Amino acid sequence: MSDIGVDQDVGPQDRPHYADDLDTMRHSTTHVMAKAVQRLYPGSQLGIGPTTEDGFFYDIDVAGRQLSTEDLPTIEAEMHKIIAEDEPFVRRAVSREEALRIVRERGEGLKVEIIESVPDEETLSFYDTGQDWTDLCRGPHVRGTGQIGAFKLLAVAGAYWRGQESRPMLQRISGTAWPTQAALDQYLWRVEEARRRDHRVVGRDLELFLFDDVAPGQPFWLPNGMRIIRELEALLLGELERRGYLEISTPSLVKSGLWEQSGHWGFYRENMFTAVVEEETYAFKPMNCPESTIVYAARTRSYRDLPLRLAQTDRLLRNERSGTLAGLLRVRQLTMDDAHIYCRPDQIGAEIKALLEFGSMVYDLFGLDRRYYLSTRPEKAMGDPVLWERAEAELADALRANDIPFEVKPGDGAFYGPKIDVDILDALGRAWQLTTIQADFQLPERFELEYVAEDGERHRPVIIHRAIYGTYERFIAILTEHFAGAFPLWLAPTQVTIIPIADRHLGYAEEVAGELRRAQFRVEVDGRRERMQNKIRQAEVQKSPYVLVVGDRDIQAGAVSVRARGEGDLGPMDRGLFLGRITEDRAARKR
Repeated sequence: MSDIGVDQDVGPQDRPHYADDLDTMRHSTTHVMAKAVQRLYPGSQLGIGPTTEDGFFYDIDVAGRQLSTEDLPTIEAEMHKIIAEDEPFVRRAVSREEALRIVRERGEGLKVEIIESVPDEETLSFYDTGQDWTDLCRGPHVRGTGQIGAFKLLAVAGAYWRGQESRPMLQRISGTAWPTQAALDQYLWRVEEARRRDHRVVGRDLELFLFDDVAPGQPFWLPNGMRIIRELEALLLGELERRGYLEISTPSLVKSGLWEQSGHWGFYRENMFTAVVEEETYAFKPMNCPESTIVYAARTRSYRDLPLRLAQTDRLLRNERSGTLAGLLRVRQLTMDDAHIYCRPDQIGAEIKALLEFGSMVYDLFGLDRRYYLSTRPEKAMGDPVLWERAEAELADALRANDIPFEVKPGDGAFYGPKIDVDILDALGRAWQLTTIQADFQLPERFELEYVAEDGERHRPVIIHRAIYGTYERFIAILTEHFAGAFPLWLAPTQVTIIPIADRHLGYAEEVAGELRRAQFRVEVDGRRERMQNKIRQAEVQKSPYVLVVGDRDIQAGAVSVRARGEGDLGPMDRGLFLGRITEDRAARKR
C-alpha cells in the first residue's frame, strides 16, 4: 500500500480490483470498520487507513465524540452486521472533478486534501460497499464483506493528521484481522505473551535495571543486571581471545575535526551530543570506528600484520529523540560489542565467513534462529559509487559462498558502506536486528590508511565493521523477553536459592551456600521469617533455576531437597551430587 494510506485513491489503471491475499483482506476490513464508525457516529470524517504488519488502522475525525477502548465492542458489533450482509466491493473510476464533488458532498474535508495532492495523471477511484457507503481508494479489495475473516479491534489513540504536530488531532482506531478464528486467537496469544514478557516489566520485577528522569534513555544497572552483563562479557572475551582479536579502548570526547574527516559530522551530527571546551567544539562519540583508525595509523602496518582485529566495548552516547526511547531497546547511552577488522581485499571473504560462524555460535547458545539481509547503498551516502558496488559484491559473494540464503534491502546500508544484517527470531517468532557486518572502503580513503604490501608498495586496507550482540542493552532486552526472565543457569543472576525451613537450619543453609560460592555459583539464602511455601513461591517468581530447601533430615543426611525450574520437586540429593549436576549444567550452558 502507498505511504499516504490505502484509502487514497490512486494507482495505474491496470491495477487489479480484487484479490484474496491477507493484506487485501485486512485492507477491506479497514473499510468495513470505517463504514461502521460513520454509521454509529454520523458526520465522522475519514483520513487515511493503511494496513500494517499484523493488521490495520484508520485515522478518523470522529464527530462529536472522544472514543475509548470501551467503544470498540460497539464498533465491532456494527462491523459484524456489515460482514453478515456480504455486501460487494464495487470499484468506480472517476475524474478528479467528480471525486472532489463526491467527497465535498459527504463533508470529507480530509479526502479533499488527499485528492488535491494526487498528481494529475493518476486515476482516481472509489469503492462502494453496499448502496449507502463509498470510500476513496485505489484498492484492491476482496469481492465482498463476507470474505472477511476473523478480526478484533485493539486500541484507539490520538494521531496527528499526516503525522504532523501542527495538523489536527484525529483518532486512530487499530485492529488485526486473520483468515480464521484460530489464527486470530494465536496472534492475540502472542500479543498477550509479548506483554507478559516485556523486558521493562520483567527487568523491574527481577531488579535488573531502572530508569530515572535525571538521565533519560540511560539505564541504571542494578546488581542482578550487572551479573548478566559480566557473564555475556566473559563469553565474548573468551571468544575474542580464541579468534585472534586485540582489545582496545578509545576516548569518549573527541574534537569535531575527527568527525568531519570521517563524514559523520555531515551525516550524523543531529544524533551527537556536543560540547565546547576551551572554545573548541567536541562531540561525545556515538560510534567507535573513526577513533579505531587512529590506533591503526599509529604505526606502519605490513601485509603480514593483516588481518588486524581490533575489538572494543566502550560506552557510546547518541542523541535519540525522547519520543523514540523504548526501555533498553532504544537508549541514549549504549555499550556496543564493537570490532573493526583491517584486512587486505583478498582476505575479505575469509573474515566475513568467520564472522558469520561467530554470530551463529553465539545465537545457537540461546536457541535463536536467524534471517540474513544484504543492505545496499542508501540515497544519502558518501564515497565513490564504484567502491560501493565492490563492497556490495564482496558481501553478497561471502553469503553465497557460505550457502546462506538472504534478501536484499535496497538503500538500507549505512551512509559509509553496505552491510549484512542478521535478524534473530525469539521464542515468539519476532524478528530482532542484531548483528551487522559492514565492508567499508570509504574510511580507509578518508583517513589515508595504508599497509606495505609484499611488493613494497603501499595499499589501502579494507575495514570490516562488526557487532555480534549489537549493544549489551538491546541484547539483554531481547534475551529477557526471549526467556521471559527465566535465564539459563549459566546466565541467571541468582543460580541457586537456599531456603531453611526454620531458624535452626539457617547455619546449614549458609554452609551449603559457602560450598557453592567457592565453586563460583551465585547463591542467595532466604533467611526471612516467612512461611516456607511463601519463600518457595518468591524464588519461583524470581526465576531461580534451582531452589534448595533444607531441614532436619537434610542436615542428618548431608543432603539438600532440590526443586528445579521446569521440573518441579526432585527430592533429596547428596550435596556432592547436586554440585556435580549444576557444575556440568553450567559448563554445557544448559537449562
